[in-house]
Amino acid sequence: MRLVPILFYLVLCVVKWCVCDEGHCAWYGQCGNSDKGLPLPCVYNGTAKVLNDTTALGLLEEICPYLINKNGPTYTCCDREQIKTLSSNMAVPNQLLARCPSCYHNFLNLFCSSTCDPDHSRFVTVEGFEPYHENKTRVTKVGYVLSKNFAQGFYNSCKEVQLPANNQKAMGVICGTTADQCTYKKLFKFIGNPQLNPAAPFEIDFTFRPVLDHNDTGAMNKTIAPCYKAPNNDTYPCSCQDCKQMCGIPGPPMTPPPPWEILDIDAMYFIMAAVLMGFIFLFSVYVTIDQVCFKDSLGIDKELVTNIEESDRQILINKKERYVSVTDIGCMEKLGARFDKFLERQFSRWGKMCATHPLKVITIGLVLCVTFGCGLVMYQVTTDPVELWSEKHSQARQEKDYFDNHFGPFFRTEQMIITAINGTFWKHKNNNMYVSGSSQFGPVFKQDFLHQVLTLQSKVLNITVKDGDETIGLKDICFAPLCKDNKADHVDNCTVESILQYFQNNHTLIDKWSGDFVFQKTADYIDHLQYCFYSPSSYNDTTPLHLQCMSLYGGPVSPWVVLGNYTDIDYGNATALVITLVVRNHVNDNDNRQAKLWEKAYIEFMKDFVKDKINPNLSIAFSSERSIQDEINRESQSDVATILVSYMIMFVYISLALGHVTTCDYRIFVDSKISLGLCGVLIVLLSVLASIGFFSYMGIKLTLIILEVVPFLVLAVGVDNIFILVQAYQRDERNKGETREEHIGRILGKVGPSMLLTSTSECMAFYLGVLTTMPAVRVFSLYAAQAVLFDFLLQISCFVALMSLDSKRQEASRYDVACCIPPSKKESIPKGEGILYQCIKKYYAPFLMNDAVRVIVIVLFTSTCCTAIAMVNKIELGLDQKLSMPEDSYVLDYFNNISAYLSVGAPVYFVVQSGHNYTDAHGQNNICGSNGCNVDSLLGQVFKASQQSNGTKIAHLASSWMDDYFDWIKPHGDHPCCREYPGQSREQFCPSTMNNKTCTSCNIPLSEGRPAPDDFLHYLPWFLSDMPTIKCAKGGHPAYSSAVVMKKDANNETEIGATYFMTFHTVLKTNKDYIDALKYAREMGEQMTAMLHPNASHRKFKYKYKNMIKETDASNYRVYPYSIFYVFYEQYLNIVSMTVIQLSTCLAVIFVISTLLLGIDLYSSFIVIFVIAMILCHMFGLMYLWDITLNAISLVNLIMCIGISVEFCSHIIRAFAVSLGKTRKDRAIDSLTHMGSSVLSGITLTKLGGIVVLAFSKSQLFQVFYFRMYLGMVLFGATHGLIFLPVFLSYIGPPLNKAKLYEHQTKHLELEDSSQGDVHKQNDTSYGHI
Repeated sequence: MRLVPILFYLVLCVVKWCVCDEGHCAWYGQCGNSDKGLPLPCVYNGTAKVLNDTTALGLLEEICPYLINKNGPTYTCCDREQIKTLSSNMAVPNQLLARCPSCYHNFLNLFCSSTCDPDHSRFVTVEGFEPYHENKTRVTKVGYVLSKNFAQGFYNSCKEVQLPANNQKAMGVICGTTADQCTYKKLFKFIGNPQLNPAAPFEIDFTFRPVLDHNDTGAMNKTIAPCYKAPNNDTYPCSCQDCKQMCGIPGPPMTPPPPWEILDIDAMYFIMAAVLMGFIFLFSVYVTIDQVCFKDSLGIDKELVTNIEESDRQILINKKERYVSVTDIGCMEKLGARFDKFLERQFSRWGKMCATHPLKVITIGLVLCVTFGCGLVMYQVTTDPVELWSEKHSQARQEKDYFDNHFGPFFRTEQMIITAINGTFWKHKNNNMYVSGSSQFGPVFKQDFLHQVLTLQSKVLNITVKDGDETIGLKDICFAPLCKDNKADHVDNCTVESILQYFQNNHTLIDKWSGDFVFQKTADYIDHLQYCFYSPSSYNDTTPLHLQCMSLYGGPVSPWVVLGNYTDIDYGNATALVITLVVRNHVNDNDNRQAKLWEKAYIEFMKDFVKDKINPNLSIAFSSERSIQDEINRESQSDVATILVSYMIMFVYISLALGHVTTCDYRIFVDSKISLGLCGVLIVLLSVLASIGFFSYMGIKLTLIILEVVPFLVLAVGVDNIFILVQAYQRDERNKGETREEHIGRILGKVGPSMLLTSTSECMAFYLGVLTTMPAVRVFSLYAAQAVLFDFLLQISCFVALMSLDSKRQEASRYDVACCIPPSKKESIPKGEGILYQCIKKYYAPFLMNDAVRVIVIVLFTSTCCTAIAMVNKIELGLDQKLSMPEDSYVLDYFNNISAYLSVGAPVYFVVQSGHNYTDAHGQNNICGSNGCNVDSLLGQVFKASQQSNGTKIAHLASSWMDDYFDWIKPHGDHPCCREYPGQSREQFCPSTMNNKTCTSCNIPLSEGRPAPDDFLHYLPWFLSDMPTIKCAKGGHPAYSSAVVMKKDANNETEIGATYFMTFHTVLKTNKDYIDALKYAREMGEQMTAMLHPNASHRKFKYKYKNMIKETDASNYRVYPYSIFYVFYEQYLNIVSMTVIQLSTCLAVIFVISTLLLGIDLYSSFIVIFVIAMILCHMFGLMYLWDITLNAISLVNLIMCIGISVEFCSHIIRAFAVSLGKTRKDRAIDSLTHMGSSVLSGITLTKLGGIVVLAFSKSQLFQVFYFRMYLGMVLFGATHGLIFLPVFLSYIGPPLNKAKLYEHQTKHLELEDSSQGDVHKQNDTSYGHI
């Protein structure tokens, strides 16, 4: 597209033998062609001649209007043929420079003055000539004197002109070096050197001197049109993109916000330190007052007793019991007591029924589980990352679907990043005239290394795979922009982005060099590479090699795409080569089957190549489109063994720990609970299978997270209930005359409400996860909630039935597991306290309730909590892709190489939805980026963003089909881009690739460079189908064939639908980079939409994404950015608010449930929520310290943490609430003694064994998000539930429930009267009086 050779066919005719008088010429006419086939002027030392040819005058007026004499004959130093040649050679410069009228105007003046100016002998001299036939002499060298003002002004007016299709500056094309290194002297030296510029027919020696005054005519000093001024009244100044002076005052540079600090200290640390100090002071005051004034006070006033008989009061006083009357009990306490009694009664009845009919209950439970489990035949697993992390109706998902449906999905890519093993930098003699001495190059540029890489590339390009009877090669699946329907007929037509395309993938061209064979080389492959780095569109470099840079597939290869790890634009310092194969993608994934087959063969080939070290000099990191999904699937399979070992450890522990062994004789085999424990584990598995089957019936797809996490979760929250139920039965003595079934029912009535509290809280917490917009979290929450629900129902039915059968076995002294073996003798079931229970009761609880220990615990936990809160705002967002890969994955090397070597970010498309009017000037000026366009146009905003790429993450100016279309339709040159067959209808397009001299210019009438609306629509499809050539660099098919959607309106008239303008993001290495890139791109999209709808209300474009796929119109279309990674990173734009909402909602629901099931006890419920919130704070602190980012997986774990924390807290708090100890400390000891052992053995120890195994997983995802977070959940839950919570309750636990105390005191009075033979007849043992 950057066609250097053609630019200067205009350096034709020059000049004069000697300095002549006014009106004299240095040449006139053409005298054949040079050795390069370029026309040479005839030497002529005479006066200028009258130009009478009408055609020539028309051409001259078009390109050199100032030479036309409106009032008389026009004298020139050029004839008709010279003018035609000059006009012809203006075609390509017009395409490259005309977007900036001032630059192009100055460009024309430079060559119009030297070619045709009637006075050009004043500043042009013939310095070399040779004879030509018929006694003529032709020019071979000239001197051209320019004023410094003109030379510098010409350079300044053109130095910023952009080439939108290539994201480069035009100066990099016409200067022979990079735009940044170009100066006006280098520019003119390149133009005049035929050795460097193959378009120069002879040498032009430019000299520069200042002009003394207006009478000094010894130097060409035409008035310069600066880029910020229009050269005439019929044109515009250059645009902001091509002229910085048109951009106005630049805004302040974008810098990250300063850190939030107070007194040079991180604000969060400062605030939390102040909070901690304030708390310690208040707590000290509270402890002092409590010790001095209110030691062991329960808040029950003894003087309130009014309704108890004196004898009863005396009994209670003698026993030193607290006492309360009916009038002391509040309404809420009565209501709570009745509800509590109701639950106890219902659970007792239910438990008795299940224990009485165990086989029926088990059978019904199994039938239901099997019925739900049959849904497994319908299960589906989704591993598509888009389906997992992007909600179907989310903005990013709808934008992706819109893009895919209108332009086709983003390409599939196969990529290799190649570096040299033990390679070193080396020196090369640089023959470029602008770089003196030697130049340093990276090891990847050594000639033998390039040959080795080309050999590898050729092998990859020729990989084939069988698809039935058909052989599939790369040509069958690749993207070929110059072929019909982008389908290649040969592998050379495939888009292969590689540095070797600079040599057309040819070993011979890499070895090509030029020189005298005696002294030294004048050019070799390195010189060619250096030229191609800065002019990748060239068909002929400026070195003596004269090789083309354009790729075989017909597009330019940008150096920043194929090279890695270089400094600024010094591409020679690169240390990595990047080869990218572009493969067609399809909306329907079934159409990608052949591509996936080829990719599989490619992966296997590359694995073998790397593993076998076929080339020990090459270090290769590679990936394909299917690699990530393949490796995720492999990771899940490889961790099956780890997960099973983790579960087996927990299973074995549960089976052994449930037993109540008191002797070392045969009773060990009787009192063990292996079979009951295994049944409990089986119930967990059945509940998981039932949940999966249930939702499989409903068509809700599984995810790998569900298969890996839900069993662990249900085991974690379900085992605790099993331990509590079994251990409560083991410790409790059967009442006189009570049957086994009644005993089990009574135990279930006692612990059932606590089980209901925890299970309901967990279920509701997970069900609320459905409110999230993240599919993976929503589906996980559904499956987890249903599994926990099924597990609870099976526990209070089937497990109770199994416990009844096991109790019957134990009472018969039959062996566990081998229950069919008859016992040698029968003994009673041992009852009593287990070892763990006794340790807590005798040692741990008294120690924890020591006054000094309690103070230390409160201060310590508060300190760590404040520290953790100070870290919350420092947790990073995102999910590093490397964590989702197995430790031995080849993709990890690829990810590491991307971070280290890649030099360009992902492409980003600014999509204009259907509805914009592109045919009128107003609509065009709001989009385009060249002259006449609005400063704040769509392309203008992208350009401004690219100037602050550090903040905006926009790397380049966007490619613009509209600007290139305007250049394409301009009728310049003898081979204009827009041509048609003569005498034919307007439908007969003559492509630029057609070398047919009968084709004529389209001659489109232009107004200020723009066609009429009908012409705009008519010729646009021709532009989009035209291929770029040497003479027409603006053919739009390769770059824009998919960028513009042509459609039919309601009247079957052709109109423009959706379009896009593509640029690139900068290199994005961190999650924050990706999130910031998405965030700013969306801000740009909103600004562009507001610009296109200046009179519309902003609210009108608060879009309903569910309707986005529907066609838009002029009233509601919008501009939005799209890049392939947006669907994955959109979640992080609101994941913080989503996390806050999810966790807050879960806590609120748990508070409501706790309030109901704790007997309408708001006090206890607040404590539950407070402690769970503290656990969450500590989890956030752990995430920061252990480098765990906030993402969907960690959010799932945090929700799970709330569920597990309920287990650690609720049992202890409920036990405290119903305890009748005399003081809060006594009640804390009592609750810790009765429930602490179950919590410790049932939750903490159970999961610790399984969690430790996860540390040895090959999956980094498991190590980070499962091992680390699960370990934190268990440790923080256990320490808060077994250390902090009892101590906290001992200070400000809920007051004694007076209804419970009244019931207890009434029962005690009855027992005292019964022992004296005087049984009370009043029925005070129930809550009837309350």
